[in-house]
Parts: sequence; C-alpha cells; structure tokens
Amino acid sequence: MNAPVKAGTQVRALDFRDAGEVRRIEGFVADAGASLFHRPAWLKGVEAGTGQRAAGLVAERLGTVTGWLPLIEVRSALFGKALVSSGFGVGGGIIATSDEAAAALAEAAQAHATSGGFSGIELRGGVLPTGWDSWSDKHCGFERALAADDEAELLAIPRKARAEVRKGLSFGHRVTVGRGQGDLAAHFACYSASVRNLGTPVFPRALFRAMLEAFPDSSDILTVWEGNTPLASVLSFYHDGAVLPFWGGGVFAARAARANEVMYYELMLHARRQGMERFDFGRSKTGSGPFAFKKNWGFEPQPLTYAAWTAPGVPPRNIDPTDASYSRKIELWKKLPLPVANTLGPWIARGLA
Repeated sequence: MNAPVKAGTQVRALDFRDAGEVRRIEGFVADAGASLFHRPAWLKGVEAGTGQRAAGLVAERLGTVTGWLPLIEVRSALFGKALVSSGFGVGGGIIATSDEAAAALAEAAQAHATSGGFSGIELRGGVLPTGWDSWSDKHCGFERALAADDEAELLAIPRKARAEVRKGLSFGHRVTVGRGQGDLAAHFACYSASVRNLGTPVFPRALFRAMLEAFPDSSDILTVWEGNTPLASVLSFYHDGAVLPFWGGGVFAARAARANEVMYYELMLHARRQGMERFDFGRSKTGSGPFAFKKNWGFEPQPLTYAAWTAPGVPPRNIDPTDASYSRKIELWKKLPLPVANTLGPWIARGLA
C-alpha cells in the first residue's frame, strides 16, 4: 500500500523484509521514547509465536519518517478480525511528529481495515484520532523508580507487603535467571497453571520462545524454585531504562511459599544490577485483584487511555474477560485439567491479542 494523503504526507506499509527500513523505524521509535510495543521487533516476535501477521504503517514527508503505527492483524474464528496496536501488548498506538502525520495514519489504518475485512482497529495508547471512541477507566499502569540498593528496595515496599516478602525470603528459595530451554519449560509450567486458575487460556509456548529470540539482549526469565520444582516464574523485557515483568505466574503452592513476592523483589534487584532505573509493573484492570496487589506494593495507578474505531454496521469486538457473557466460560475453564487447558488454550489465545 502507498497512499498519499493530506498535504505532502504519504503513508505506506512497512516492508519487514527490508532490514534497513526496519532499523529506520526502530530508530524512530527510540528517538520518540515510545514503548516496547511500538518496536518492529515486538510485532515480528508476535508473528513468529502466534501466526498473527505483523503489519505497520509509516508516515513520511519529503523522505523523512514523521509517524508510525504498529499493527497486528488478528484473525480468529472465535473473536473475529481486527487490527490491534499492539497485539499481545499493553501499549501501542500512533506516534507522530505532527498532527498531519497522525491524522494520515488514522485515515490509512481505516482504509486498510476496510479493504482487509477487519471489524475495527484498537489503539492501546498514542495519539487519539478525532471521532474515535476512547476511554480511560478500564486499565491502569503501574511504574516507579528502583531504589538505590537491596535494603532500600525492600524498605520501599509498604509494611504489609514487605512482611510477605521477608517471609518468602526466609524460606531460602533458589532463584535462577536465564534464557535456555530449561528456563522456558519452568516458566511455562508456572504461567500456564496460573492463568488456568484464573480461567484464562494460555498463550502458545512458541510465543514465549519467539519473544526471547526477538529480544536477545533485552529479555530473560527469572524463576523461584523449591528444590527442583519451579514455584513462580516471570518473563521480563528491558526497555528504555525500565524492566517490564510481562508474563508471570505461579503454581498453587507458590501462595503459601510467598514465591510470587520473592519473584518480584528479586527481579527488582536483578533489574537494578542490569542498569535499569524503573520497574514497570504493567497494566491491570481497574479494581481487579492484580490492581490491588500492585497498589499494596506501593505503586500508584495511572489510568491508561485506549481508543477504537469500528467499521460501519459491524458490532465491536469484545474480548473483555470481565464481561458478563464470559463469566460461565471462565468458571468452566478453571476446572479443566491442566493438560487439557494447555492443549486447547493456545488455539483460543491466539485470538486474544
């Protein structure tokens, strides 16, 4: 696609096969201070791990990049077709150096959705296009600075949560950090059990492997063990001075062992030693259990603004697990044997971008 729109601005699709063009967009994202989820590497990792197609629109004026919209083309037999910025992430949306470039990208995205038969477009942050629906009351982000040393990091956690961390540390759990097959296996064992217990289908194993490959120098897995049994594990990314614990969870025994508390505290220490300055605890649904957990750790919620455009005559895509229509399905999923959930889950979760 190469669509001239508005006073000299042109919008075209990024050719991911062109390494030079991909580096150019990576540089634009870095210069803009944009999120991990704006990076072409994120889109390619998602494509490799889920089969959902990486896309993205580049705005240019006189040969200079003036805007970028990362996209995942989500196709699901259960949840329909949509353009998501960015799929399987918590951030994304339009970044642009001018209102003209932002408007051009929004217009081109609508044309791309219409021509491709997509029901709509979801933007997780970025510039809000005029006339699109937007909201700021469903999700919050949580981020704070890392402390200067290990003891200060512990003291930065509010008293009640700190007591839980201290109790977890008293068990003397083994903690490992790595990127190998053993780390991936331990992570999937913990994460898949955790999301099944929440009533959520697990993402494909291939997604976690693909993301480590997409970010070879800025991702790892931290795991808390009891002997040779993994209790809790988290796959994290390192971006723009922040650590992002992105996919984390624990088995049932992790609760009594305070393994999740140890996991996040040890990740804070590890991240500081890696030169990170901030801990980005990610997003949580307003009023949810994870929302309360992060507040109890001393993180202040910051509302996240998302936006969406729906094609005329098409019902909006609904993948909100708190919607009443999903409540019975969630309760049934919680009761599935883990091997069954891990077999069926990845096929379903590919559409939950």
